[in-house]
Amino acid sequence: MLFAELADHARLPVAEQDNGKRRLRALVAQEVVQVPMAERVVHAIETGIAVAFLADAEAALAAAIGLQAGAGSLRPRMGLSLGMVHVVRDLQGQTAIVGEGVNEAQRVAARAAIGQLLAASEFREIVSRLSPDHAALFRVVALRSDARGREHELHEVRVAGRAAPASARATQEVASVFDAGPHLIISGSERAVVQKALDELAAKGARVVSPIARVGEKWMASCDHPARRESECQVEKFGLTSIVTGPSREAVAKKVQELADLGARLTREIEQDGGVWSAVCDAGGAGD
Repeated sequence: MLFAELADHARLPVAEQDNGKRRLRALVAQEVVQVPMAERVVHAIETGIAVAFLADAEAALAAAIGLQAGAGSLRPRMGLSLGMVHVVRDLQGQTAIVGEGVNEAQRVAARAAIGQLLAASEFREIVSRLSPDHAALFRVVALRSDARGREHELHEVRVAGRAAPASARATQEVASVFDAGPHLIISGSERAVVQKALDELAAKGARVVSPIARVGEKWMASCDHPARRESECQVEKFGLTSIVTGPSREAVAKKVQELADLGARLTREIEQDGGVWSAVCDAGGAGD
């Protein structure tokens, strides 16, 4: 289980919160794209993102190290742990994960410094058995007491002068498709494999957002959801603030007007970022 949260999230202006969450989700998408979709669940929350790796602890370690290396100015706090999780549907019908595994990873992340990656001792024990190289990545940095007063070691994960360990289950023979919210991200080791997956999605009505390009050792592209109508928008609510995102300026403007009719006030003009149009409203008494 991996939990990553944006530092000082509550103190940031709404626009910076929104931008930070978008960047974090995109980074996570790049790191988990080669893990089979049936083996991981990604759940975005208000302060960050949680990822359950259902079959491979190595994949969690590799994703966390890659995320830390590519986070740049975001510098999220991150925690790795083991534990049971339950895959559920939230009130909006989106896939979510709950359970002690999520809570434990969040507690570990809360003890991390800005930009630091910590792991629970149980997680370290499991991955260290898989490879001596993995064991060398951990060092004890703190003790944490649980609700029963028992002390548990916390380990910092550090990678010096080496690449992040690859998951033994990660495959490159077929393209992987990751749901990154407004878009789908397609990734593969061969351009032809990504092109085939992109063509199949286009045949179902998807529109290419980012053409195929080489990113490190991978070929990647993105498209919108084939089942999503052009006019559909998403509204995320954070207290009295609503963030409207959609595939076109016209679609976002229409949704903003609907919210305005219910009493909302536009606080950030409609703008485009990475192929997605968005606006911010003071929600007030507005609804979807």
